[in-house]
Amino acid sequence: MSKSRFSCSQILAILKQAEGCLPVNDLFCEHGTNNASFHYWRSKSDGMDASMTNRLKELEVENTLNMIGLQ
Repeated sequence: MSKSRFSCSQILAILKQAEGCLPVNDLFCEHGTNNASFHYWRSKSDGMDASMTNRLKELEVENTLNMIGLQ
């Protein structure tokens, strides 16, 4: 899986802007992203804040390490 250009906090800031009055298409141009990325981010972070998404990422890494037997 490729690394995202945006950090979790940046993604949440973009999503928060979309909840405001800024049109989504303007966000795409401003941040250099596209419709598919935006909807993927929104589905992944549904209602989460930055600390929750960071914890989720930590748990995913931990689970991966447990599956391959490194921990």
